[in-house]
Amino acid sequence: MENSYRYYKNNQCEYFPCHVTKNNENFNCMFCYCPLYFFEECGGNHFDNNGIKDCTNCLIPHSYEGYDYINNKILSKLYNR
Repeated sequence: MENSYRYYKNNQCEYFPCHVTKNNENFNCMFCYCPLYFFEECGGNHFDNNGIKDCTNCLIPHSYEGYDYINNKILSKLYNR
């Protein structure tokens, strides 16, 4: 994979990788934060941490497929699909 509109890796970031993963090579930094954070049903692996949505264990935004997943989820929410 190379940097593009769907994928970007910033291994110079002081937080890279910001989540524990088995494969840093394909870690996608395109969504440094998840645009689905405020969706109650985002489809990710999150848990309630004293009333705060904790996405520490979710790698959806950091996968190559995450770009399509996130955009489809947003479109579906916007157009009630």
